[in-house]
Amino acid sequence: MITTSGLTKVYRARGREVTALDGVDLHVREGEVYGVIGQSGAGKSSLIRCVNLLERPTAGTVTVAGQDLTALAGRGPRAGRELRQARSRIGMVFQHFNLLSSRTVQDNVELPLEILGKSGKERSRKALELLDLVGLADKAKSYPAQLSGGQKQRVGIARALAGDPKVLLSDEATSALDPETTRSILALLRDLNRQLGLTVLLITHEMDVVKSVCDSAALMENGRIVESGTVSELLATPGSELAAALFPLDGEASGDDRTVVDVTFQGESATQPVISQLARTYNIDISILGAAIDTVGGLQVGRMRIELPGRYEDNVVPIGFLREQGLQIDVPGHESALVKESAK
Repeated sequence: MITTSGLTKVYRARGREVTALDGVDLHVREGEVYGVIGQSGAGKSSLIRCVNLLERPTAGTVTVAGQDLTALAGRGPRAGRELRQARSRIGMVFQHFNLLSSRTVQDNVELPLEILGKSGKERSRKALELLDLVGLADKAKSYPAQLSGGQKQRVGIARALAGDPKVLLSDEATSALDPETTRSILALLRDLNRQLGLTVLLITHEMDVVKSVCDSAALMENGRIVESGTVSELLATPGSELAAALFPLDGEASGDDRTVVDVTFQGESATQPVISQLARTYNIDISILGAAIDTVGGLQVGRMRIELPGRYEDNVVPIGFLREQGLQIDVPGHESALVKESAK
């Protein structure tokens, strides 16, 4: 649904060049919620603004729903009309709501429909439908100043849906909200994704956002995507930075003659007594250094850091037992050995 290829954005100011995007390749499948995460300055906002061409890329292509938007940019009046039409099918939700304070909630939602030339009756009907969809049917005649932050963001989402978009872009839409309101907005985005078949691309610096709502994710650093995939793929990838950030584990080996093992459980395996089975089968004492369990994309996922007696070479068989149970196993400092094992 959304594909970028070699996407590059260079800003020039006062004789300096700053590369915000450095050859970004991204693929968001139809109907999924895709999160792009990274620290401030990683290039996330530039990426999402280039996807709908609010920013013109310096190089590369952006394709949405099979249409190359970059081919339409700056190519004459006809291409300009086609670009505006393509943009109308891409909804955008902003961090700071961007509501017009002098207009009622309903009038704010109607604004894109006015721009599209819809009749007053049609605008009113559509706006009220959307306000009902986001749970604000009773606030149609209110003004933004009378709303909470979460309600303002719901109005922003309703406005973004006014053009019946196939794609919804979210630019740090929850970063100005408290945790409880954030959860409600993310739940709304997931509901809209399912009810309307929306493809959602969101950017965030909050790992909990990815954990609670995303099907797939990408990590951005210095204008590049350094890791990407479905959440389940990332959790099953040895040494994944995103997996480690989603479920951080602490704990060091208590001695040189000990082996630390990180175990990732997904789905049914998250409720199986695998560690106790390991202890009984091999008659070994196992120390649990840390553990975390949560639901990610509707799938129960857990991670546990355990310590086994003996060096890595002494624990090849117990580690193999864990792998045979379908678990993802990482041994800090021995990733290369695990890769070789998995290739056999």
